[in-house]
Amino acid sequence: MSHNGIDIDQYILLILYPSIAFFIIGFITKKKNIRKSITYIIQSIICFIFSSTYYIFVPHGGAQGLSLILGLFGILLLILARKEKIKPAEEENEEEKDENKQRNSSSSSSNSG
Repeated sequence: MSHNGIDIDQYILLILYPSIAFFIIGFITKKKNIRKSITYIIQSIICFIFSSTYYIFVPHGGAQGLSLILGLFGILLLILARKEKIKPAEEENEEEKDENKQRNSSSSSSNSG
């Protein structure tokens, strides 16, 4: 059986590092109320950094597949950022509609009472 230079436990760690960074960036940007397009751009940069680092520094091509997946995911995040910038998410609009419905229902119930 051929050996590609890294063990399974090291490969799992190589998967965990970008995942942790990805979710930490998402958490921080959500707490700071940063636009989703900026969040997607930062996360795509993180994916590209990990992808290029894995491609260059992991011996014997041990993480080339993971590097390819991270690169494709970074491209997908850039597409999402562009889409978000052109047409912002409807979540914010839905939240405003829900708040307006709650205000209208509370004002109508107080008027009828």
